[in-house]
Amino acid sequence: MLDRSRKTSLTLAGGCLAVFVVLTVLVLTDPGFVQWIDELGRDAARWANGIGWLHDVLLVIEDVFGTLGMTIMTVIVAGVLLVKKHSRAALVTVVVMAGTAVLTSGLKVLLNRDRPDWQELVGLHQTMSFPSGHATSTAAFCAILATFTLTFVRRRTMRRLAVTGLVLVWLVVVADRVLLGRHYPTDVLAGGFLGLAVLFVSLNWLDPRPRTIAESRSEPERHQVHHEQKVAVVLNPIKVEDVGAFRHLVSEMAKDSGYAEPSWHYTTVEDPGVGMAKAALADGVDLVLVCGGDGTVREVCATLAGTGVPVGIIPAGTGNLLARNLSVPLYIRSAIDVGLNGTDKPIDLVAVEGDGVPSGHFMVMAGMGFDAAIMDGVNDELKKRIGYAAYFASGMKSLMFPAVKVEISVDDAPFTTHRARTVVVGNVGYLQAGMPLLPDAAIDDGLLDVVILHPKHIGSWVPLAMRVLSKSQRTDTTIDRLTGAKVVIRAEKPTPRQLDGDTVGEGRELTMECLPGRVTVRVPR
Repeated sequence: MLDRSRKTSLTLAGGCLAVFVVLTVLVLTDPGFVQWIDELGRDAARWANGIGWLHDVLLVIEDVFGTLGMTIMTVIVAGVLLVKKHSRAALVTVVVMAGTAVLTSGLKVLLNRDRPDWQELVGLHQTMSFPSGHATSTAAFCAILATFTLTFVRRRTMRRLAVTGLVLVWLVVVADRVLLGRHYPTDVLAGGFLGLAVLFVSLNWLDPRPRTIAESRSEPERHQVHHEQKVAVVLNPIKVEDVGAFRHLVSEMAKDSGYAEPSWHYTTVEDPGVGMAKAALADGVDLVLVCGGDGTVREVCATLAGTGVPVGIIPAGTGNLLARNLSVPLYIRSAIDVGLNGTDKPIDLVAVEGDGVPSGHFMVMAGMGFDAAIMDGVNDELKKRIGYAAYFASGMKSLMFPAVKVEISVDDAPFTTHRARTVVVGNVGYLQAGMPLLPDAAIDDGLLDVVILHPKHIGSWVPLAMRVLSKSQRTDTTIDRLTGAKVVIRAEKPTPRQLDGDTVGEGRELTMECLPGRVTVRVPR
């Protein structure tokens, strides 16, 4: 949305202002059809006044979206954005809401329209009526959130749900003003267009997107840093909504950062990234950007291991566990920026083999048991629509995955025997849904961390989750931990297995060995 031209922003702002001006002129000249529309408000208020519970609800809505309520919500949103390091988005929020409040108050005094004579007596409003302050501020606030949703949220389904919900919130507030008789229908319509106009005017001058590293450099500095360097992009095309738009964005940002025009390599079902990474190496590139899920990232990183060519990760999957653990932004534009201009960091790669599993690697984790059953049970269509929540749905179905007897050897020590519903071997600390399952794990320490979970019944999952979330170090038969550079797991019977969230079929054994500092990745400065 925010990649549109300045001309488009001005056009939208001009359109909203034009509608507001037309409504203002019609109200001031008081034509008959405006009176007819406003009289509908009288009928609506009379109807609502006869329904006791509705009347009480309307008064609550009035308070929640009043001046104090909107101020609190603005402060909360701006604060969250600052914590998330979106300072420019926080500035847009404050400027738009403050500007809306000042403009609305001034117009009320200037236009001097009286309130409807049928308004609710509880909390009687004595200020002027046009435009509606509630409608204006709520329209601006909901439009701000919709803008951020369209900017930062990748999934189309989630964007649609969020924007639809925000429109409904504004409609509820508008209905509240009319049903309580606080405003004429034309007051709230004008307020809505005024709030939108303030937002579009502000967006013409203020960009809520994070400032890129390249923007902070002068033109000579950008080209001095990356002059003539070649970049290749390995893209899983099903992970982006608009491949053309994505290519344009990467090319423009690469140009701004001083790189040559990127070369492009698309993954396929048959080859999830190995051949593409090899082709990029053959071209003599200085940097490889990989856009896809954890599986695509794993294949590219493993192929580039030991070459010294850095990998910039553009997370576009559902889990994005490696990106999350490296603090790579999930916002696509920021991730591209880090990939192009971040700092290089050597991280560990893990070699893995097992019965029925070709020798390979993983970057994040491997597992046997419950966690692999979750991955296997995820509905792909549901995952496309609701993202991470699909794993929760699968997890609820797999909660009592049967325990199995496993033997584990760490660093070639004698095997120890355990009962487990799942065994996870991690190269990072945070796994699905941000769970600190392996709080001591580090991706650059040359070690693997093992957690063995054995909740004895369904009620044991709650205290187990509390222990995990609190990063408790206490171990017992419910949760046990091991650490080493090499881990071998043997199960007494075929058990589901997964690598970086991708199922690799049932089997009885996995052998994993950490390869320290084998891959170079780009991380935030």
